[in-house]
Amino acid sequence: MITTEDLTFFQVLARSPSLAEAARSLNVTPPAVTQRLRALEARVGVKLVDRNSRGLSLTDEGELIASEGLEIIGAIEDLAERLASRTSRIRGHLRVAAPYGFGRRHVSPVVESFAKAHPATTVTLELSDSPIRQVHESWDIVVHIGALPESDRMVTTLAPNRRILCAAPACLENGPPVTTPHDLIDHRCLALRENNEDVTLWRFRHGEKEAMTVRVKPAMSSNDGEIVRDWALAGLGVMVRSEWDVAGDLATGRLVEILPDWALPSADVVALVHARSERSGRANAFLAYLREALAKVPWRF
Repeated sequence: MITTEDLTFFQVLARSPSLAEAARSLNVTPPAVTQRLRALEARVGVKLVDRNSRGLSLTDEGELIASEGLEIIGAIEDLAERLASRTSRIRGHLRVAAPYGFGRRHVSPVVESFAKAHPATTVTLELSDSPIRQVHESWDIVVHIGALPESDRMVTTLAPNRRILCAAPACLENGPPVTTPHDLIDHRCLALRENNEDVTLWRFRHGEKEAMTVRVKPAMSSNDGEIVRDWALAGLGVMVRSEWDVAGDLATGRLVEILPDWALPSADVVALVHARSERSGRANAFLAYLREALAKVPWRF
């Protein structure tokens, strides 16, 4: 009556705010999603999804399929994994979540290499401004940068990463001098809103001196790091950005580090994974690929 393809389809639908978003995730048209949902509801004989002005909501029967279907998919993949282990072949579906910019630049190439080396696997790479939200879903590996909320996942560090206060030379020439963190209050600042952090509170430490905290009033802000970086390159303000994203611009002089003797909290690149006893062979293999790709830290040349 219900196939594993149906269960996988419904998992995507269950975590999507709309049919249009589900269609984008499945790379099909919205009418195709509607048609498949109707066919599934006809086969099971009950309504699974309610649609209203706020989006999609699951019926009780839909919640049942979403929760138990996930367990069934996991059980089937676990069986396939155990069978594959007898032939030392990596197979099954790998789910990876990562931040937008870092995911595009550093995780996507690893996914490509992994998929070429293990053609029996399928891979989903989901990029978002807050991949940590995926921790409680069925993701094998969640790549995260910066402070972590509490989680029952294991955390393994992949690469060191500093946060750097920087701006374009033109911005510094035209703005007031910055000799201490408190000078930033009178400067145009750019803020990146991510991971539900308080992005207007910038914390600095200088050797043995007492830590200094500054509450900035952003002139411009966005949840897209690439946009904030472009604004900084255009001379529109001072920003705090990850080393991995600005190392090249600092090396060429397009950006200049400000207050280099004052350290901001680090934002190491980490991976959240299941405990080893619960981790699939494909997740272990992909984690090894990630470690190898970041072993010689790409942004420290």
